[in-house]
Amino acid sequence: MNFLKSLYIHKQLYIYIAVASVCFLLSYWFSIFYPIAWITTIIIAVLLLIDLMLLYKSSDAINARRILPDKFSNSDNNLVPIAITNKYSFKTFIDVIDELPVQFQKRDFTYKTSLGPNENHDFDYLVRPVDRGEYYFGYLNVFVSSVLKIVKRRYQFHNQQMVMVYPSIIQMQKYDFLAVSNALTEFGLKKIRKIGNTSEFEQIKEYVNGDDFRTVNWKATAKRGQLMVNQFQDEKSQPIYSIIDTGRIMKMPFNGLKLLDYAINSTLAFSNVALKKHDKVGMLSFSKKIENFLPAIQKLTYLNRILEALYNIDTQFTDSDFGLLYAQLKRKVTHRSLIILYTNFEHISALKRQLPYLQAISKKHMLVVVLFKNTELDTIINEKAEDLQSIYHKTIAEKFAFEKRLMVKELQKHGIQSILTAPENLTINTINKYLEIKARGLL
Repeated sequence: MNFLKSLYIHKQLYIYIAVASVCFLLSYWFSIFYPIAWITTIIIAVLLLIDLMLLYKSSDAINARRILPDKFSNSDNNLVPIAITNKYSFKTFIDVIDELPVQFQKRDFTYKTSLGPNENHDFDYLVRPVDRGEYYFGYLNVFVSSVLKIVKRRYQFHNQQMVMVYPSIIQMQKYDFLAVSNALTEFGLKKIRKIGNTSEFEQIKEYVNGDDFRTVNWKATAKRGQLMVNQFQDEKSQPIYSIIDTGRIMKMPFNGLKLLDYAINSTLAFSNVALKKHDKVGMLSFSKKIENFLPAIQKLTYLNRILEALYNIDTQFTDSDFGLLYAQLKRKVTHRSLIILYTNFEHISALKRQLPYLQAISKKHMLVVVLFKNTELDTIINEKAEDLQSIYHKTIAEKFAFEKRLMVKELQKHGIQSILTAPENLTINTINKYLEIKARGLL
């Protein structure tokens, strides 16, 4: 039974059979083709037996491994390496069909190669998950044929391998490197070092162009005979909270990824940067109820708890209760903190309904409201209107885009910081805002 399950006909065999069939057909009119047809049939049968003997003489002549990591990174290209070993004593032709998880909706993955006797071959391919959760790989199918190409033998390996897809670890590592390098500006990040004011004293250094004259240390200047200035560093161990709205508005997809997942990826990368800068980080998610709450702690290993909490967050098809959020922050967050609120409003009226709660939060904390640009509207706005319907669409798109800018003005009018960003630029803009707030000493 296993023999029959593993046996497949090579498409070249059908060509051989077609040739024999044509010879039999022609023999009705030309008798010379009749013996040719039988000779062809016998040759095909002999080659079939030889091919079967070659492919089935060993039970484990092919070995293949799918090398999966413990975790995949959501919204990123993740590498899946495959290693194949040919233990046959002759050259083989290989077709690899990997049964990818159902979430990828890809049923045509194939890879073709040829291997010499006792040869190893490694290759890899990329997958991009757009949902967090458990991803199950099916069989790794390897179809082998000899140079005769009459039949194929199927080998199967690694059924039901599971990989957990977590928030974007790759993105977090990318900004982890940037947080301790001088290359932040290459990625649009402003690495601003705070000099002076009320931050912690760091050192006395020589004056250079651009230093604040108010920081001149006159005693050190008199002693050294040249201008010396006090240098300060940002105040450390300040509490930073990332708050994620999991209401129905965050279900909206852009480039295959929900707004919620953009917010989750940004929270992970931002929290890592804040921890590396010695601030305390915490996290909260809410909709109709408070779903997750992690108090702000300054501990690098705390990032693992944040990662696990973010893994389980999902959107709810309900309107979020900002009054509940205000009550939770008032009860649980007693020190002045930087609050990054990931939410979205499609209409100015929706913002005005929640504005009293946002104002109440901003009175005690440094509140930054993150709003998302609808990049699909930008596409409509930039298109040339060629008919009346296009003019209507463009006018409505411009109205919605204008309302987003109006929301930013409304928040600024009430002393609330905001970020209006395209989803794909969320992490960069969030870290920028954090560095700006730290540099200006607003917290």
